[in-house]
Order: sequence, then structure tokens, then C-alpha cells
Amino acid sequence: MRFHFYQFLKLILLAAFAFFLIQLHHTGDIVKLINPKYVLMSQVAAGVIVLLFFVQLGRVWQGNADEHASCAPGCTEDHDHKQSYVKRCVSYLVLLFPLCTGFGLDLTSLDATIAKNKGSLLPQGENAYQEEPSSNPPTLDENKPIPNNNYLTDEEYEQKMGRLNDDVVEMNEDIFASYYHEIEENPHKYKGKTIQMKGFVYKEEGLDFNQLVVARFLITHCVADARVIGWLSESDQAVQFIENTWVEVHGVIDVGEYNGVELPIIQIKEINPIPEPANPYIFPILTKVL
Repeated sequence: MRFHFYQFLKLILLAAFAFFLIQLHHTGDIVKLINPKYVLMSQVAAGVIVLLFFVQLGRVWQGNADEHASCAPGCTEDHDHKQSYVKRCVSYLVLLFPLCTGFGLDLTSLDATIAKNKGSLLPQGENAYQEEPSSNPPTLDENKPIPNNNYLTDEEYEQKMGRLNDDVVEMNEDIFASYYHEIEENPHKYKGKTIQMKGFVYKEEGLDFNQLVVARFLITHCVADARVIGWLSESDQAVQFIENTWVEVHGVIDVGEYNGVELPIIQIKEINPIPEPANPYIFPILTKVL
């Protein structure tokens, strides 16, 4: 029996990846990285890595006969060192990088800084607005948003959408994006309605002192495809709230113009700071087929 150092390194890497994934699921931080509908897939991946760990365990200590089982008689080559040292180092460094960043960096939520990097949320002019590809924002039929692992039947979905006709529009996380797209498309229909919503403060260059955006990140698959949605809001208290502050807003839906483009505007009646939610993102709806 002989100890194989490189096989041992592979064992350690498998253990580290398994521990990292299990830790993300245990703490619930996994939903800060991927859409919750992929959580089960991620759990299966963690299980496969654990299985590979036990398979690899038997390769750390291996006899010479096992090494040359598929070789011609008289083979004395050390198969554990066929790859060059440089190639081995590169391959292990590639695997170590995500582990180092995963364990070494704090897992923080997307914020206004990331929103700025993704480009302007508000229209920059009538022409720019019209030329925006129609495939960018998900339509109501193609992407009915709801968070977490909540599934809705078509009937349940229609019931929730019907609540838009109530006197007060409550922008709950489980239907936030569906309401958002509906009001964006038909702002005059909902003008004058009271609205309640939660989000983080986002301020673009060019906003007046009494303007801010109450925004949320919509994630379809993972944080890499996150995009910002939110409404321009107006309040005399806007200047008191810095970017990334989480707030709860009570206001009235109005219709106004920004850079020559008509859009919904929230006239804030009450705004209060709140703690950041445990899960700050919103996700597409998962329709249950009965």
C-alpha cells in the first residue's frame, strides 16, 4: 500500500466543496446566490460530491497492483505523476479559487452600487426608451414572478392579480414583480391608488433632491442575471435617506414624466427605515400544473 499525495489533495478539495455547499444550504444563504427553484438541484449536486468523496477515499491508499491493473506486464511507470507539475498546479489553483473566495469573502446582498453598474434604471430619453430590446424585461406571460419555492396554480395566480383592483396595492414579495410589470404597462389604470412596498433606496444621477427610487433585485436564475426594478418616488424626506437604506413606503400612485418618458411615480406619504430582509430578492413565479 502506498500513500498518494495528489489523490489526497483531490479528496480534500471534494470535502471542501461538499462542506461549502452544505453550509450554504444550512444557513439559507444559498438563496442569495441562486433562484430557490434550483435549491433541490444544488442539494443533489452536494450529494453527488459527497458520494465522490467516499469514492476518492479509497484511492488515497492504493497498492502497486491496483495502479498497473490495466497496464501491460512489466509496467513500472508511476501513474500518479503522469501530468507535469505545472499542469497539476494550474488545475488545483482553478479549483482552489472559488473555495478561497467562497470561504474568505463575506456573502453580501446586491445593492445600489451593483445597480449602478448594470446601467440606468430610469429612462434616459424617449428614443432610448423605445429602442430598448423588448426581450429585456420579462413579460407577464413569459415570466410571472414569485419568490422562494412558492408554487401557484393558475387560479391562485389570477386571484392574487385580481387584488390589484383593491383600494390598497400591497407589493408583497410573492407577487411583487407581476404587480410591477402590470402597473408599468398601465399606469393610468392604477393612478390614485394607495400603494405599500419595501425596497432599498437607489439614487441615479440627475434626480432632484426630493426624488429617489425604491428598488428590488429580480433574479431569474442566479445573481449573475439579477436586474433592478423599482419606481421613481417623490418625498420631502428623500434627502434624509442614503443609498442602500431599506425602507417601507406608503404612498399614492401617480403618473409623470422623466426625460420625456411617461412612467408611474410614487407620491410618498410615509417612509420608514427597516432592517434588510433575510432574503432581499424577488424571483419568478413557479406555476403548479395540476
